[in-house]
Amino acid sequence: MKLLLISLFMISFSIASAQNYSEAELANKEIITNAFHDWQEGTGNFFDLLTDDLHWEITGSTPYSRVYNSKKEFLDQVIIPLNKKLKVKIKPTVRNIFVDGDMVIALWDGEATALDGKPYRSSYSWYMKMKDGKITEVVAFLDGIEFSDIMERISVEE
Repeated sequence: MKLLLISLFMISFSIASAQNYSEAELANKEIITNAFHDWQEGTGNFFDLLTDDLHWEITGSTPYSRVYNSKKEFLDQVIIPLNKKLKVKIKPTVRNIFVDGDMVIALWDGEATALDGKPYRSSYSWYMKMKDGKITEVVAFLDGIEFSDIMERISVEE
């Protein structure tokens, strides 16, 4: 009887944990997976996927934690200044990518080297809303202390 109960539990667990993705979900997951791959290989720009009217939220309580209301605002105030402080740009290592409807969630680690030679390491979780193969909204979780440190520690000529 005990073996039967365990078998039934395992079958129901397998069925419950199996995911059946729609074509749109699979397409969105593939777009994000390929973009991270190309970024990691140095052959693509992940941020080309952002729509011009993007809403990107950085969570937390750092000076950078807020909603950026366009691709230009986000790139100009976050990505470009961060990249100027790096000798070796961020290389992502994806832990997993999940999809649910029009939302793609990427859990990944980034590693880079700052201009002062110190490492920059952060783990990220990005919740990306997709429409027509592009990213329209993001809620980004990251190591706010690590991010704020590099942004404040290194000054560069504008």
